[in-house]
Amino acid sequence: MLYEREPELARIDTAVRRAQAGRASALLLAGPVGIGRSALLQEAGDHPPGALRVLRANAASMEQDFAFGVVHQLLGPLLAGDLTVPADAGGAARPDPTGGLPAPGDEDAAGSEVVLHRLRSLLAEACATTPVLLLVDDLQWADLPSLRWLAYLARRPHGLRAVLVCTLRDGDPRAQHPLIRGIADAADILRPGPVSLDSTRALIHHHFGEPADDSYAHACHDTCAGNPLFLRSVLRDLALSGHRPTAEHAEQARVRRPAQLRDRLAGCLHTQPGPVRDLATALAAFGDHGEPDLIRRHARLDTTGYRQALRTLHHLGLLGPVPGAAESGEGLPAQDPAAQDTPRFLHRVVRDAVESALTVAERERSRYAAAELLHQAGHPAEHVADLLMAVTATHRPWAVEVLRAAAEAALRRGEPGLAARRLQRALLESTAGDGERARLLIELAGAERGIDRAACERHISQAVRLLPSATDRAAAALRIPPSFLGEAPPSGVDLLRRASEDLDPTAPHQGCAREIVLRLEARLWHAGHENPTELTGAVERLRALGSPPPLDTGGARELAAVLTNAAVLSSALPAPDVAALAERILEREPVTAARAGTALPLVAVAQYAADAVEGIHARLSCERHSDGSHAVVHAEHALMQLACGRLVQAREQGDRAAELADADWREPTAVVRAAVAMETGDIQLIESLLEDAGKRWPDSLALTAMLQLLKASLDARRGRGAHALRSLLACGRQLEAAGWRNSALYPWRPRAIVLHHRLGEARQARALAEEELAWARQWAAPAALGRALRLKALLPGGGGVPALRESAEILRTSANTLELARTLLQLGRAMEGGKESRAVLREAADLTTACGAPWLTERACAALGTTAPSVEAPLTHSERKVVSLVGRGLTNQEIADELGVSTRAVEKHLTSCYRKLGVVGRRELLGGRSSGRAFAAR
Repeated sequence: MLYEREPELARIDTAVRRAQAGRASALLLAGPVGIGRSALLQEAGDHPPGALRVLRANAASMEQDFAFGVVHQLLGPLLAGDLTVPADAGGAARPDPTGGLPAPGDEDAAGSEVVLHRLRSLLAEACATTPVLLLVDDLQWADLPSLRWLAYLARRPHGLRAVLVCTLRDGDPRAQHPLIRGIADAADILRPGPVSLDSTRALIHHHFGEPADDSYAHACHDTCAGNPLFLRSVLRDLALSGHRPTAEHAEQARVRRPAQLRDRLAGCLHTQPGPVRDLATALAAFGDHGEPDLIRRHARLDTTGYRQALRTLHHLGLLGPVPGAAESGEGLPAQDPAAQDTPRFLHRVVRDAVESALTVAERERSRYAAAELLHQAGHPAEHVADLLMAVTATHRPWAVEVLRAAAEAALRRGEPGLAARRLQRALLESTAGDGERARLLIELAGAERGIDRAACERHISQAVRLLPSATDRAAAALRIPPSFLGEAPPSGVDLLRRASEDLDPTAPHQGCAREIVLRLEARLWHAGHENPTELTGAVERLRALGSPPPLDTGGARELAAVLTNAAVLSSALPAPDVAALAERILEREPVTAARAGTALPLVAVAQYAADAVEGIHARLSCERHSDGSHAVVHAEHALMQLACGRLVQAREQGDRAAELADADWREPTAVVRAAVAMETGDIQLIESLLEDAGKRWPDSLALTAMLQLLKASLDARRGRGAHALRSLLACGRQLEAAGWRNSALYPWRPRAIVLHHRLGEARQARALAEEELAWARQWAAPAALGRALRLKALLPGGGGVPALRESAEILRTSANTLELARTLLQLGRAMEGGKESRAVLREAADLTTACGAPWLTERACAALGTTAPSVEAPLTHSERKVVSLVGRGLTNQEIADELGVSTRAVEKHLTSCYRKLGVVGRRELLGGRSSGRAFAAR
């Protein structure tokens, strides 16, 4: 199928009509590789039989030495025995089985004017009755005798009812042959251009059988620059791989590099002279980081040779368009391409084609030479590192420093995986002593701590063996990130313990050494937080530090945070004391401190459990402003919003934390989201978390407990109360065995009370309610105590309305408005009508609406005898942002780049938006269908 070739076909049709009137002409279809010359020539020969005789020839590079080969392809069909040659002196005209054609490969006849005239006469006889259309593909490969005859024919068109149409590839060495230039001078030159975006859409529909999303069509068109060969090759490859032309697969269209296209381009380059191949090799070596002068030096070309070779690559169509450059009539830059910006290949597959012609050793030498030139020219370290990563070790001193600088830049940009790969390569390059190698290992571990904890620990362990100083070894051991959930690996604990013993923690250390000792102690205490004996020891250590404990340094605050966490898990200190200590820790901790690699985020957990969030919101806002790209900030925000009963905001912050979470924070973030899921009852989120848990959650008490709570929540919502109760009781037994008694963090007992009550197990429900109330009075957090009173009032003999009034009064001192709303709803129902009952229920309805709990709003309105307001599921801030970017026409990949998230996260947001807004795709989202809700969401 041809697209946008109507002007060229019209010109050929006009020439045919002129030939029918006795006016011969010649046309030359010229253009770069893949522009569609052959397809256009094939279409030009599609005429109804009888009206026109079409003669075809296809030249081939392997047949250039076969004299008159093209002539025989063209005129051979005329030899059907009905042509005659003039009679000799003795008789009448006679049939000539050769038609006057010279024998194939007859070099002696190649230069004969008589032969050329005889061939023209043969053609003239053939077109005397029917016009003839001569089609020659790839004129640049025609043999010389055939070229001579075609040039002879083009210069002597008079008296012929024929049209000669040839194709010529720009940039081929033989395209400048005098005979070909002579044909071009006598012919009208047609240059098909790249296809438009609309034709790209049509081609996609042709290959996939369905229309393409805008982002997919743009990806294909931009990547292939409208070149039909490149475009068809990419689409064919994608279709065979089972891809669909959707926005989610747009990036695949950008990076696809078809092997068949690569081999064809490699064959094209193979025919080029040495300077052109050398320049292509230099461009491939530099990738996206070269500049004209460096590329010229790499190719060992002088300025003139560079300009000529560059012009050839432009003619071949292997280079992308020059930004902002006007084009000449030949589709090339009007200005000298050597004077423009750095040349770039049209498509990544061109680079593959160039490198496929090189040996491994040649590729290595080429890339290293490019890297050295970039380094000497002072280019950014990351550009040089990209090239160094593609070769084997060079063992050059400058390479190590370049790779380290590039790794540091990648870390600043939030790409630890890339930084780790560069540092691994730096280790291969390094020939320095133990100290330098240890420094590289520590830097590598720092890059790996967020993506591969095991590798981080392994490299720290290797570095420790190379460090001579106990202080340096201890500081290196602290680079291993703390395990927020679960026990630390034994090897990591052993490394910390040995480092602590080397420093002698009982000695009177000062300055940096004291800071290291305190941090080591914090890590060792936290490593045993699942052990009840260690938990008790940590609480005793906290008491031994005094009230308040020393908080003058970061190490002292980290130790206090870990010990406070032990007191929270075991409920060994009342909530007011925990809240006061947490507040003192944060008052002294700088907002800009890099807390994600320490145990200090445990302070937020303590404040959440203690129902003490009054003074933390301003600090969290500052933290978000200073380091809003880290998962820890959003996880803390989610906890604080949950502590206030703001479910929509908590969900939003939890999702954002999950998008940003690295290896250190993946599981802690999952625990935060699990707490949100249990409060909201979002079955979709619960199922998603349970699915993730089966794939990658490590074996730890915190995660196991949350997993059991999630399963119980899902079972309860699906009517499997007995199954849910068993999960809750199993969870409780595990937590109690570890000494974890805080229901504010793991509310297995409150949920079990409700299930016992529903199942008619009054005795068990009452026993658990008494335990929960006793614990809540000891813990003394308003949210926990108010909830315990409400649960007890739910049971017969549990205090009824007076207990609920007490619960409401206590909860009015809490930040958790959702717990207050639940109590008010239960209190209003228990009052059984009356003015006060209705006032309480109306307040409950208002609070549940503000908290984002529509199921509770419906219950309150049902008790009031009114209809709950219709409230659509609100879009989160992240979802609203994604919808606005879709409205600007951005693709999924562009949205991901804009927001700093993965394309998978963007897809999840869009799926959620479609579900909430009742639309089925981007078109409806942009068109504002479904009663205008999509526009309202924007």
